[in-house]
Amino acid sequence: MAGFDPKMLAKMGVNVSTFGDMNAFGDPNWYQAFNNPGFYNNTHKVLRATVREFVEAEIMPNVHEWDEAGVIPQEVYQKIGSLGLLPMTVGRPWPKEFAGECPLGYEPDYFHELILYDELSRTGSGGFLWGLAGGLVIGLPPVLKWAQPDVKKRVVPDVLKANKVICLAITEPTAGSDVANLKATAVKEGDHYIVNGEKKWITNGIFADFFTVAVRTGSAKDGMKGLSLLLVEKTMPGVKTRKMKCSGVWSSGTTYITFEDVKVPVGNLIGKENQGFKMIMNNFNHERFAICCMTNRFSRVCLEESLKFASKRKTFGKALVQHDVIRWKLAEMARHVEATHAWLENVTYQLQTMHHMEATMKLGGSTALLKVQCTKVFEYCAREAAQIFGGLSYTRGGQGEKVERLNREVRAMAVPGGSEEIMLDLGIRQSKKIAEMAQKIIGQNPQLQAKLKARVQEHEHLGGRKVRRAEALPSVQAGTL
Repeated sequence: MAGFDPKMLAKMGVNVSTFGDMNAFGDPNWYQAFNNPGFYNNTHKVLRATVREFVEAEIMPNVHEWDEAGVIPQEVYQKIGSLGLLPMTVGRPWPKEFAGECPLGYEPDYFHELILYDELSRTGSGGFLWGLAGGLVIGLPPVLKWAQPDVKKRVVPDVLKANKVICLAITEPTAGSDVANLKATAVKEGDHYIVNGEKKWITNGIFADFFTVAVRTGSAKDGMKGLSLLLVEKTMPGVKTRKMKCSGVWSSGTTYITFEDVKVPVGNLIGKENQGFKMIMNNFNHERFAICCMTNRFSRVCLEESLKFASKRKTFGKALVQHDVIRWKLAEMARHVEATHAWLENVTYQLQTMHHMEATMKLGGSTALLKVQCTKVFEYCAREAAQIFGGLSYTRGGQGEKVERLNREVRAMAVPGGSEEIMLDLGIRQSKKIAEMAQKIIGQNPQLQAKLKARVQEHEHLGGRKVRRAEALPSVQAGTL
């Protein structure tokens, strides 16, 4: 359609609506004159423009310097807060008790949250995104949902404004995905818990004012049934933090924390004693959703940067992109990114339309498998981008800045929130459980059984041909489970 007048095309019914730089595959396709898949309205478009403008002006020019320095100025997150965006990251509904009415003028949905993470992740910095997510996405929700009213009032408003920082402290030197075997203890003595133990790889820990800490209040043999959550404060004697030197996400403040006879008021207990495991599990779908949003944009960044670079870099007398093998690499990256984004939008739609209890039950397997998909695609795209950039992908800063940084940060997305091996196992077990529940419901419903039997017979005799039983079974309607 080269040479066609856009106005004429629009009159013909051709979609000519675009947003962004229009680099091929540089944004989701509905940004690039493809039709809106139906999930997005004008509020999503306005949010997209607001965040992009902020990222281009405030973050892109500085994120490399922040990463090298190992810290992101807190006022940057405060500026995001001033735009009314931070409360969007704690899940639904909008926490108006502590943040007031949403200043954007509407109740944000999960697609607004997807756009927020997606646009912020154009920075190509896991450190910047984990600096945001390590506190608000995973550290604050347990306090927001289950802490005592006075604790909520004291903690939540300041964290939502980025005046204070919170983090989630679960992982230990000897227990990560195996949450049930945590060893940090909290022994109740009068009006306090005495906390002892160590936490490792805690995002934001070095900057945190508050720690949502998983501790053992039961015996070791109680396993997951003996865990509780406590809000520990940095000002409490016996809390020691030490920044860890990691391969990537330098600016997110990965921390080793030691608790030595820390006296924590019983009022800082989050929820009920020995019910911590349920609260930890409750937020995993949302945490993994956020990780997926960030990670697939990181993959897209690798693809976009590679295509831009391959279009201007020349080898053997022609641009890199004119070599078949380079176009093959770009095509492989593109098909992975686009397919994963479609899956991500589907899961976002389910989160948006399901009751929270239903989503918790049904989407555990889906979000687990989606997380694996996102991080494996990210690993692939980071590697292929590095091959295209060559030596520039091994040099901090300059043309290959984003690709070099993202290469170091693949594991920071693949391991937190559940390692790939654990997620694959969980995905199959959870999905199988849901299918078995559906089969049980069918088995207990004579009317539904009769309808299914009639449908099978109808299909088996249709046109005198036999069909496989699986083809004949209709799907269980939404809301049956």
